[in-house]
Amino acid sequence: MHSVLAAPRGRILSLLALGAATALALTACAAPASTPSAAEGGTLVYATGDAEPTCLDPHVGGNYPQALISTQYLEPLVGRNSTGEITPWLATDWTVSDDGLTWDFTLKSDVTFTDGTPLDAAAVKTNIEHLQNPDTGSSTGYLAVAKVASVEAVDATHARFHLSAPDSALLESLSQQWTAIESPAGLARGTDENCAAPIGTGPFIVDEWVPQQQITLVRNDDYATPDSETENDGAAHLDAIEWRFIPDAATRWAALQSGDVDVIDNPQPDAIVAAENSDDITHIDAPRPGSSNRIELNAGQAPFDDIRVREAFIRAADPDPGIAALYLSTVDRSYSALASTEPVGISDPDLFTTDAAKAASLLDEAGWTAKDADGVRTKDGQRLTVRFPVSTNQSVAAEQSLFEQIQANAAGVGFDVVLTPMDLSSWYGALAANEYEAVSAPYTKVGPDVLRILYDSDGITPAPSGYFANHAQLSDPSLDQLLDAASSASDAAERADLYAQAQQIILESYAILPLYDQQNHFLTRGVTGVRTLGTVATPTFVDAQLNG
Repeated sequence: MHSVLAAPRGRILSLLALGAATALALTACAAPASTPSAAEGGTLVYATGDAEPTCLDPHVGGNYPQALISTQYLEPLVGRNSTGEITPWLATDWTVSDDGLTWDFTLKSDVTFTDGTPLDAAAVKTNIEHLQNPDTGSSTGYLAVAKVASVEAVDATHARFHLSAPDSALLESLSQQWTAIESPAGLARGTDENCAAPIGTGPFIVDEWVPQQQITLVRNDDYATPDSETENDGAAHLDAIEWRFIPDAATRWAALQSGDVDVIDNPQPDAIVAAENSDDITHIDAPRPGSSNRIELNAGQAPFDDIRVREAFIRAADPDPGIAALYLSTVDRSYSALASTEPVGISDPDLFTTDAAKAASLLDEAGWTAKDADGVRTKDGQRLTVRFPVSTNQSVAAEQSLFEQIQANAAGVGFDVVLTPMDLSSWYGALAANEYEAVSAPYTKVGPDVLRILYDSDGITPAPSGYFANHAQLSDPSLDQLLDAASSASDAAERADLYAQAQQIILESYAILPLYDQQNHFLTRGVTGVRTLGTVATPTFVDAQLNG
């Protein structure tokens, strides 16, 4: 039974009446008790293992936990369907000038935010300026709209974007949750109030946030702006969503099995396998777009400022046995900087073959020839130490165990890999202080332009939030030139070729160790109609119905 205590009293009475009517209907039809049917209303309980956001406005900062929950109440200008095609959403259509510097967007008419403020071109202008304002503290959204010089409100339904340079990824960037459109009146309340309850056009409304416990979302009864793949043409079937924060994966899995929750994310591989073999649990596998999940080596400081030491680490890491044993065939090994969902991704397995003898020879060549009493290589009195901060909010237990195996393998050739588990806030702090030589830093962005965000030398400079994306700290003028050219290219074939050249440079730098796609799994029980968006693979519940 699903709690409705978070709903207003009138809604509770309505649900009770609906429940009575449904019971009578089922009795009259003599439906078998073993055949569940979808029911209107009710509260869906979602349990997440991702970090609890410090702000529910994805403009502020811009991480994946914010995208997960903001999908329920904020919507972007454009969408992206399951085949990767950019589709209308809050904008119905768009045109671009021949020089690529002017984009005109036509907005849906007669749309209002849930506070009654109209969705118009002035609102779009306010949102872009909010993302670009350093006081907002944006990172992902700020980087996504960096080439937008200004937005002109031509009239109520026409917004004109003036760009400083052509941006072939603009539509991809505008499809993301981190650039979703919010009520200008909501933004005007100030950061603190807006962080607590952002106001959008989405199917649900933020009702209550109890920190470290849950967020209650209630249905937007006037919802009228679904994406292109939504089946429901009106308000959501559900009355509410109870969004619980349950960090422990085993606890989330047990809660799903017992019926205490209806949907969980970040399940462990054994739970995924069990779900695949279950008759009443559905597994949704939705890899995130953009980059692969990879370990990045900090080429900006010793010891990884020497490509020979980077290659030695890559050759010694040997992740394949750990991936096979720990992930129970639920992932495929990647040899690419891009996710398998990105059509222009290239793969080069030969660069990542394990060869401990070659790793040792490379370290000798680089001058790391002596060893201390612990078997750690030294050079000029310095140990070959690799600080590796691990975000426990972003890496499930299986991945943390994989890092431990890589640690042991690297030790075999003389590396001292220091794994330090920490919460998300501390992890961000370690990166900001440059206190790392290796890191697994997931980054989600629609399309191959993620390469520019992650590996252009400009990405070493922090965004206003203090976050910088180029954790490998690659600084290669030839790579920058390719990424800039790809960002400006309007021809798809030319763009793909430029990205292929850029990827080859990135892979041959030995600054990254690709592992697998960024894992994004959801398990559901007792609910139908849950799907993920083709944008950043977050779940949407507009079509969701609880089994009665």
